[in-house]
Amino acid sequence: MNPISQALAERYSCRDFSNTPLESELLDDILNDAMRSPSWSNTQPYRIALAQGKTKEHLSAELQRRYAKAVKIQRGSTFTKLTAFISGNDGLPKGDFKQALSYPDELQKRRLVTAKGLYSLLDIQRNDADKRDAQTGRNFDFFGAPSVLFVFVHDGLGVYSVLDAGILLQSIMLAAQSRGVATCSQGALALWRAPLDKHFDIPRDYKLLCGISLGYASEHLVNTYKSERLPVKELLIPSR
Repeated sequence: MNPISQALAERYSCRDFSNTPLESELLDDILNDAMRSPSWSNTQPYRIALAQGKTKEHLSAELQRRYAKAVKIQRGSTFTKLTAFISGNDGLPKGDFKQALSYPDELQKRRLVTAKGLYSLLDIQRNDADKRDAQTGRNFDFFGAPSVLFVFVHDGLGVYSVLDAGILLQSIMLAAQSRGVATCSQGALALWRAPLDKHFDIPRDYKLLCGISLGYASEHLVNTYKSERLPVKELLIPSR
């Protein structure tokens, strides 16, 4: 198996990291490789913020605080939700992009298969809201990862900035995997922009797209879960 095929086959979304820090040189090598990613007219319309150490801890604490408030709002009465909306409660999502609230039927089926497989492995029942919330909340401690990258895209290129950032993300994940570093790309980390502005001087035209946690995988059971992929024949559009 060639190195690219091997990295693609071995990569997965790591949901529990060891606390072993990543060496600076190793991170530099991963990012330098990823910088070779193609982009629209070579505009490279993205920026990256790296959080480690105290910065990462402060971000995690703030994101977890907001998530806890979001759960209370979601589980609350209509009056609670209305009050939160009127008051501008910071538990309400305030990201640069609107997170998907509903999925088309075709895509929802795949989403549910993945969720069911993961929660079954962790013995989290469908009606156990507390455990489900706790598992979702792990996004905001970055699953214990020592390093987190936040990806921003230039607003001026619209969807093409997002396209290029997706290519960059794949390059980061493969460059990491080829060096034995696990990753987890997390859309949930874009639910709140304000905590990032407290720690980084983010250019005005750049919008928070997602985060990606990096580190060495732990031996937790959750890391044995591998989601299914569609066969190529189901993705190919037939000719007329």
